[in-house]
Amino acid sequence: MDAAHPIDPDIEPNPVIRADAVTFAYGEGDARNPVLFDIGLTVAPGELVVMTGPSGSGKTTLLTLIGALRSLQGGRMEVLGHDLSTLGAAALVRVRRDIGFIFQMHNLFESLSAYENVKMALQLGGAAAAPMRERGVAMLERLGLGARVDYKPRSLSGGQRQRVAIARALANRPRLVLADEPTAALDPDSTRNVIRLFKDLTIEAGTAIVMVTHDHRIIELADRLVHMVDGRIVSDIMLNDALRICEFLKGVEGFKNLTPTELTHVAESMTKRHYMPGEVVIREGDTGHELFLVSEGEVKIERGASEVARLGPGEFFGELALMSGLPRNASVIAAAPLEAYVLGEAQFHAAIDASASFRDQLRRVYFLRH
Repeated sequence: MDAAHPIDPDIEPNPVIRADAVTFAYGEGDARNPVLFDIGLTVAPGELVVMTGPSGSGKTTLLTLIGALRSLQGGRMEVLGHDLSTLGAAALVRVRRDIGFIFQMHNLFESLSAYENVKMALQLGGAAAAPMRERGVAMLERLGLGARVDYKPRSLSGGQRQRVAIARALANRPRLVLADEPTAALDPDSTRNVIRLFKDLTIEAGTAIVMVTHDHRIIELADRLVHMVDGRIVSDIMLNDALRICEFLKGVEGFKNLTPTELTHVAESMTKRHYMPGEVVIREGDTGHELFLVSEGEVKIERGASEVARLGPGEFFGELALMSGLPRNASVIAAAPLEAYVLGEAQFHAAIDASASFRDQLRRVYFLRH
């Protein structure tokens, strides 16, 4: 796909990545060390997905499985429309040619110039010979290396070598880019150029980009933030949703005194859920395990056979049972098509433990409502 054929926003595109129940371990027998557990991930064309998490959480291992650089051990991994577990060695090579790889070790050919390193990628991608130098040089120029196109890696700084590796990965405008800390060695100006180029590719060519990074300059432009801990995806949130949740929470009594950081941590722990009219969201007498924030639609609160209240967008419910440990004191039923953000019990208590202001505000609301 190229800039002349952008993605039609009215057509639901096929995912570039679809992972389901993926597991992985290093070693065998007594030395076996599981590093990925029940990974589920779907990435659409044009999405810029940022993966974060502590060292050893499995981020790089997951990238290498998506990129067909390691063999799948458990679950299903579909990349660019191919089930990787069914492909032989030659077919896997062809899949990799449609993927741009940017890893922390740039792996440039030391005997080749910056342009020649990029040219190799263009040749493997089947680019026409006539405009090849023009395309390769143009990509290097976009990354601030116009004066270094004929320099060999030993004559380039670490940041310049990394930019050559990025140019090589992006030269063919691949359908998928996998990047591991791509801007770690770059200065602020170079980082801005790289971010701009990434974003342009997602918009113009529909390229899906999945990257591991802690660089907030990239996170700010991401479409989704996937957080991994101990080999599991613990949150996967659209950042537009996170911003919307924060805006909601700022106007809610129990949350309004949280700092932006505290609000963001709460927002990133919430997932979106849909209910049809008449569907029971909470049943009176049940144990409470979740807090709900209404995004769209309306709910009615019932005690016994009586309706006692209605709640709409920006209002929340379910915190009383979480705070008190008592059963739900009312039923909550969708009065219209309902979209709600949901915070699980463990994440709810983690937010309370992390924030004295959150705890104090919720206690105050609890006693006002009780």
